[in-house]
Amino acid sequence: MYVAVKGGEAAIANAHRLLAEARRGDPGVPDLAVEQIAGQMSLLVDRVMTEGSLYDPGLAALALKQARGDLIEAVFLVRAYRTTLPRFGAGEPVETGAMRLARRVSATFKDLPGGQVLGPTFDYTHRLLDFALAAGGEVPAAAEAEPEPGPAPRVTDLLAGDGLIEPSPPDEGAPVGDLTREPVDYPADRAVRLQALARGDEGFVLALGYATQRGYGRTHPFVGEVRVGEVEVEFTPEELGFPVPLGRVALTECQMVNQFKGNATAPPQFTRGYGLAFGQCERKAMAMALVDRALRAEELGEPVASPAQDQEFVLAHCDALQATGFVEHLKLPHYVDFQAELELVRRMRAEHGRQGQPEPQQAGETVE
Repeated sequence: MYVAVKGGEAAIANAHRLLAEARRGDPGVPDLAVEQIAGQMSLLVDRVMTEGSLYDPGLAALALKQARGDLIEAVFLVRAYRTTLPRFGAGEPVETGAMRLARRVSATFKDLPGGQVLGPTFDYTHRLLDFALAAGGEVPAAAEAEPEPGPAPRVTDLLAGDGLIEPSPPDEGAPVGDLTREPVDYPADRAVRLQALARGDEGFVLALGYATQRGYGRTHPFVGEVRVGEVEVEFTPEELGFPVPLGRVALTECQMVNQFKGNATAPPQFTRGYGLAFGQCERKAMAMALVDRALRAEELGEPVASPAQDQEFVLAHCDALQATGFVEHLKLPHYVDFQAELELVRRMRAEHGRQGQPEPQQAGETVE
């Protein structure tokens, strides 16, 4: 739009140069390397990968550097790059029960097979600024311990063994929708809803999850389990007919356990809310699980009375890029539209002024 304005193309080129200068900052300070961002801002990188739908810490770190730390702009860059990549097919479902755990906590059971693993977390810090970080210096090595022997089954699997929680839906082999290639058709199935929530803005999903806890969603949640770690990804090429490993990715999985009073076909039992994100994104996975459960209200025969239970409201507004595009386009020229509005307001004011004038008096009449 600005290119059409006299001098607009030159102004845009200068704006690009100014952006590069602002991005670099003080030339007397060492340039921030992509490796530093990926290694020391890993939680931010994980969020960009999750909302950008692309698992590549290096590219996510590069996007953050290019975007000057603007999270949504970085997600935009990653998604734009993602559209240039060839698509070979869908991988096999990952087995999170076999996750190589870095962190695993449950709020429902104290003693678990495989143990609770606190891992790297802010949960137990005092939230006091550490000025030693500004001074630099070496970081003391963390203590190490041998991992718990044996498997670490999911908490929901333990509940399912006693019939206390709804069973996982069976895998019927049906193709899973892809909202990056096909528009969302309402009502959307759960797989598409989970995709949208995973890509959705963490702040928006968090606010909706919080709303469900405050009574706007009829949920009484417990964190069955949050687990963070690496899982192996497999893909089945058509020419082979059997899965082959592609590598390992870091994931955060949250299983939320919610009360359910039962209905005519199902006994009272716990129900599930599910969240999954790249890297260590615990807040996102938990909020996602809360909203996922709220969006199942109609399926479970519960009244739909809150925004978090309305899938069209949630899915149509959770994506940060769509929201940003619609809000930020207001910065672009709207000269013609505004001039039309301006002329309309002037005519309305003139009409309002004429209506407010007193009626002309007849000859010989007086006003008391």
